[in-house]
Amino acid sequence: MNDRTLAYSPCPNDTYIFAALTNGLLPDAPRVRVELGDIEELNNAAAAARHELTKVSYGAIPYLMRDYRILRSGGALGRGCGPLVVTRPETAASLDDLRGARFAIPGERTTAFMLLQLALGGRPDAVQMRFDRIIPAVAAGEIDAGLIIHESRFTYQAHGLRSVADLGAWWERASGMPIPLGAILVRDDVPDADAQAIDAAIRASLSFARRDEAAIMPYVREHAFEMSDDVMRKHIDLYVNEYSDDVRDDGIAAVRELFARAHAAGILERDAAPRFLR
Repeated sequence: MNDRTLAYSPCPNDTYIFAALTNGLLPDAPRVRVELGDIEELNNAAAAARHELTKVSYGAIPYLMRDYRILRSGGALGRGCGPLVVTRPETAASLDDLRGARFAIPGERTTAFMLLQLALGGRPDAVQMRFDRIIPAVAAGEIDAGLIIHESRFTYQAHGLRSVADLGAWWERASGMPIPLGAILVRDDVPDADAQAIDAAIRASLSFARRDEAAIMPYVREHAFEMSDDVMRKHIDLYVNEYSDDVRDDGIAAVRELFARAHAAGILERDAAPRFLR
């Protein structure tokens, strides 16, 4: 098998999952060339089919099924791990108070923005920012509310902000299903046999990480920016779970439900069927 490009974010859940594969710690595993990027950068790159393997938001996947199918391993789904809406305490007490407000969002095609539109019942006034710029912008009064993802859910209170909506909890109440956040895609020009070998290698990489964290945590810390060890640990514990090994039938059902609701709400112009690797 030729070396394949693999793109993912520097967030601890991704670096934890891929550390062993990326750093050659798995005998006989496929070789990959890694590129790191912010999740919206990855979503945009996938729209151009730039990478053979890439992490993307489930919110972007309806626009990518012409060129990609979804691997069963390596993704981000779960419960209690959804995006939050945060504001300054004096700005709002609930999501209803923010109708007409201006939101900072981490990307137009992130799952977080799809969930926000579903919860609000329409598209808000929104400006896109890198996810790590949103909390400072809200705290400084540059923006009314922020839609936060990743490790920001563990740090917003230190900036004097309050959470007025947990969109993951909203989704779970509305659907009874886990929250589909992100997935690993494989481009259609990668043969099924190679894609299945990569899928198995990702699962093996995660198994290695759980078995020998001492070998992989330096790589995770290297890419965790200024994140404390405590926040890094909470991030991994929340976003790396049983769905990281395999999306499972209930995960696939949750993805289908998300897309169906987005289509019914007019967020997606046409219905989209996710294509998972068999």
